[in-house]
Amino acid sequence: MSIKSICIYGAGALGGAIAAKLASQAGNDAAISVIARGAHLHAIRDNGLSLREADAERPLNVRLTATDDPRTLPPQDLVITGLKGHQLAPAAEGIAGLLKEGTRVVMILNGIPWWYFHRDTQSRHAELQFDELDPGGRLWRLIGPERVIGCVAYQGAEVINPGEIQLSHNGRFVLGEPSGDISPDLETIAAALTGAGLSITTTPDIRGEIWSKLMGNAAFNPISALTRALMTDIMADPALSATVGRVMSEVRAVGEALGARFSMTVEQRLEQSRHIGGVRTSMLQDLIGGKALEITPLVGMVVALGRLSAVPTPVSETILALVTKLDRENQRGG
Repeated sequence: MSIKSICIYGAGALGGAIAAKLASQAGNDAAISVIARGAHLHAIRDNGLSLREADAERPLNVRLTATDDPRTLPPQDLVITGLKGHQLAPAAEGIAGLLKEGTRVVMILNGIPWWYFHRDTQSRHAELQFDELDPGGRLWRLIGPERVIGCVAYQGAEVINPGEIQLSHNGRFVLGEPSGDISPDLETIAAALTGAGLSITTTPDIRGEIWSKLMGNAAFNPISALTRALMTDIMADPALSATVGRVMSEVRAVGEALGARFSMTVEQRLEQSRHIGGVRTSMLQDLIGGKALEITPLVGMVVALGRLSAVPTPVSETILALVTKLDRENQRGG
């Protein structure tokens, strides 16, 4: 594939960071555009998009095409989505309007994605769809899982002001085809993102990466929302850190039942978590901002896939009930 146009659909924290890096690339002849909304969109249009990297002396500021209406953009060679799992289905038509023959869609998602079982040879559930992740099959139908390249992001980021994004550290991104192939498209996209200064690796086992990251997300995101605690505070509390370990054990058991391979033990993952620092999780950021929480891909699917695989998930079930109640109250403003 040839990449002459790239649209970042959802230029929030991670999506905006990628857009800024791509737009700042010296000699990049690809047209970069972003889909954003509200005050963030207006700030990007008026002042450009600013990115504060962890080790940079001054912020990076770029000018690029920004709109809240994807119909104003031409079909793209590459679309990168920065939306959370629960935001994707409402955007299906907008994303589909940017597609042409050969367009690939890199989906940066936490948790279990809607396309998870496409070309899956590790479980006995190839092509299984979940309405909870893709209501009415809109994403499957309008975008198509065959266009997707999965992306697991190990990058802390936050929109600190409209049009301004802060990175907590210099992270990395893992890309993979659902089929496990190291395809020419995958290599071309990885090279383009690497050329923009992003740390990119490719993998033949994107599902293993998804589950390995979910060990942390399924625990820290809802617990941080329920307690309003930073990751350092959670790990410093013996009761909370023990709960984190129990959730991680459940996630690992469910993933292994579906054929996933994990790169770390629960103990190794817990030890790694002690060194991440005072990070405010994405779910806590959304809670504070009064936004809907990303519950189903991170917690709900651990429970659902546990039931599918006959793996008990009692701690995750309790956390799911609590954080669902919290989300409803938060959306009501109470």
